Amino acid sequence: MGNVGLLFVGAVLFINGMLLLGKVDARSGAVFNLFIGALQVLTPTYLIFTADGDPLKILAASGIYLFGFTYLYVGIGLLAGLDSTGVGYYSLFVAIAALGYSFASFRLLKDYPFGVIWLYWAFLWFLFFLLLGLKMDSLTTYTGWVTAIQGWVTGVIPAALLISGYWKHPTEIAIALGVFGVVVFAALWPLTRKPQQATRAAPEARSAGSAPS
Repeated sequence: MGNVGLLFVGAVLFINGMLLLGKVDARSGAVFNLFIGALQVLTPTYLIFTADGDPLKILAASGIYLFGFTYLYVGIGLLAGLDSTGVGYYSLFVAIAALGYSFASFRLLKDYPFGVIWLYWAFLWFLFFLLLGLKMDSLTTYTGWVTAIQGWVTGVIPAALLISGYWKHPTEIAIALGVFGVVVFAALWPLTRKPQQATRAAPEARSAGSAPS
C-alpha cells in the first residue's frame, strides 16, 4: 500500500514542479494536491494500525504524514488564496525531520536507497522553505525543475520497481541516487539562473541605451 502511495507522491511532485514552472494552473494543481494529501494521511494511518505495535514499521509509516500534510496545506492554500509563508516554515520543519528519517533509514532500517531519498526530500523541502517562507522568488525556476525531477526519481521510478519486484541491489541503487542527485541538481543551478540574469540585464541595457550621451 505504501508503494502505491509513493507512486502518487511522484505524480503530485511532478504536477507541483510544473505549477512552479507556470505550466499548470494553480487552482487545478490545488485539487490534485488535496487528492494526494488525503491519500498520504490515510495510508500511514492504515499502516500504523496494522503494524501490530512493531516500532520499525510505525517509524517507516510515520514519515508519510509529513508529506500528506504538506499537500493538504498547499491545496487549501492555493484554493483559498492564502499567503505561502506558513507552508514555507512548515517545509523547514519537514526538511529537518527528513534528515532524521534519513539517519533512521541508514542506521535502523538498513534501507540505504531510502536513506538517500530522504536526503533528496530534505533538500527539496528546504528549497520550499527558501521559496515560500523567505520569498526568494529567484529560486522559482530552479525549485520547479528540482521538484519535477524528484517526482520521477524519488517517487514514480522507485514505486514502479518496488511494485514490480525489481527493487534489487540496494547499495548500488543508493550510490547511483547519490551521484545522480549531486550531478543533476548542481548542473541545474547555472542553467536555471542564466535566463533570470538575462531578464534583469535587459531593462538595464534598455535604460542605458536611452540615456543621453
